[in-house]
Amino acid sequence: MPARQPAHYKVWPKRLPHKITPPAISLWHNLAVSALRFPDKPALVFFDSVLTYREVMQQAERLATTLHGMGVRKGDRVVLNMQNCPQWVIAHFAILRANAVVVPVNPMNRAEELKHYILDPDAKVAITTADLAGELVKANDQLEPAQRLAHMIVTHYSDAFETRPDALPEAWRDWLGTRHALPELAGGRVISWGDALSGSADDLPAHTATPPDLAVLPYTSGTTGLPKGCMHTHASIMHNAVATCYWGNSTSENVVLSVVPMFHITGMVSVMHASIYGASTLVIMPRWDRELAGRLISRWRVTHWTNIPTMVIDLLASPNFASFDVSSLVYIGGGGAAMPQAVAQRLWEHYGLRFAEGYGLTETAAPSHSNPPDATKQQCLGVPFISTDARVVDPLTLKEVPQGEQGEIVMCGPQNFSGYWKRPEATEAAFFELDGKRFFRSGDLGRVDEEGYFFITDRLKRMINASGFKVWPAEVEALMFRHPAIQEACIISTRDAYRGESVKAVVVLRTEAKGKTTEDDIINWCKDNMAAYKYPRVVEFVDALPKSGSGKVMWRALQEAESERS
Repeated sequence: MPARQPAHYKVWPKRLPHKITPPAISLWHNLAVSALRFPDKPALVFFDSVLTYREVMQQAERLATTLHGMGVRKGDRVVLNMQNCPQWVIAHFAILRANAVVVPVNPMNRAEELKHYILDPDAKVAITTADLAGELVKANDQLEPAQRLAHMIVTHYSDAFETRPDALPEAWRDWLGTRHALPELAGGRVISWGDALSGSADDLPAHTATPPDLAVLPYTSGTTGLPKGCMHTHASIMHNAVATCYWGNSTSENVVLSVVPMFHITGMVSVMHASIYGASTLVIMPRWDRELAGRLISRWRVTHWTNIPTMVIDLLASPNFASFDVSSLVYIGGGGAAMPQAVAQRLWEHYGLRFAEGYGLTETAAPSHSNPPDATKQQCLGVPFISTDARVVDPLTLKEVPQGEQGEIVMCGPQNFSGYWKRPEATEAAFFELDGKRFFRSGDLGRVDEEGYFFITDRLKRMINASGFKVWPAEVEALMFRHPAIQEACIISTRDAYRGESVKAVVVLRTEAKGKTTEDDIINWCKDNMAAYKYPRVVEFVDALPKSGSGKVMWRALQEAESERS
């Protein structure tokens, strides 16, 4: 008797297979093949400057030669800390060409946070931009000599463009155009981007990385402790890069707007790697700016745009929106936050665009679920992605629950990570076996409808979603405890009209700080010591935090009270 077909196969795009066999090569070969097939095709656009596929590959090879000269060998981890720019793509592939492992870091992180990204992966080399180098140096200075970076490669954003200053958003002109002096690295060496690309690739050792080898080590936070590295192989990233191309009707003529941060798994895999595999043109934005986005979509005839819904909301609200030509767009979608139904409806009615929401985690190399582009449901995660088996299980018994009932969303697929770096216990807790398959526990509660579409209903894990950025309260609390005036702190979410959720800190001050420390003092200190998306926008002082009989802070009670007020 044949096995029962999953419900979502009835809405599955007829043009697509349910599973794919990705190329059995490393990620580096995707760039090399695209450069061989389309050497003169624009690969990267940054403002008005263009790099062809041949130029991107040549620069990546020269940078890989420099990395090898610094002692980088197969499996070594290299920190990559930049905003979106052509150098990010070149450095990423240079690290892969050197048979090493990319450690992508959020450029909003400050020195106190950055120490962990040097220490935990045992990194000895970092590639960064001049505006961020100071924080990395500050973090490095606080480590023991044996733990420090040995080399740092520093680039200026203007190394990648020759645009007139008045063509840049006014607020970005100093940031993008200023040529900072290179910093000094205690016990190490700093070289410029130009010097790093000045050598020849003639002596570059052979590329030997294979699909099972570690390729990328992105970090994700959790309910406790410091961020954990997610071990992704060339194979796990390759699967979702290829599957994303198929899912979005990609061709080599695609023009893709790259504004989702590349350090983030979605920007890295679903945008950058998918585009390089498919030989698309990437139009790169270093940060979000709605006026610039509108001009770039119009100027470069952008066809595909993966985003965070708040970006779409912001663009549609621009007073200049009517002057932008968005008629070239054929695919628009994203995740990280729910797309408001009214906005999705406007996209469809006025522009014929169905916003395809998706869902995934750092551990699943971005999409584990996505809405079929021609059969989208609003406010919905979509159906299990290509090659993916997703279920809803009872979080206690780990048994599958009946259709329509709430449980934990779990998934099994070739895009799943191998485990947490140096965290065997956390890895073991993240996986379980069901029907002979190894499933990853998402920590999100949801349900599946009669057509096989998945919906999130709640969170099993304690997490705040601020404009698509995940904020883990335990990490923010750990940083706040370093403030000399704070005795205790509990992080919860509060409603935000634009960001969806924002971070709120409920704080107990030390006796000597009461009456002397203000809410703004705490917020300003947090701004200086943590990434912009993490710091509390609201601080509330209390005399004591509610605690259980065992002494644990009852954060749920504070969260429920805040939700009622909101």
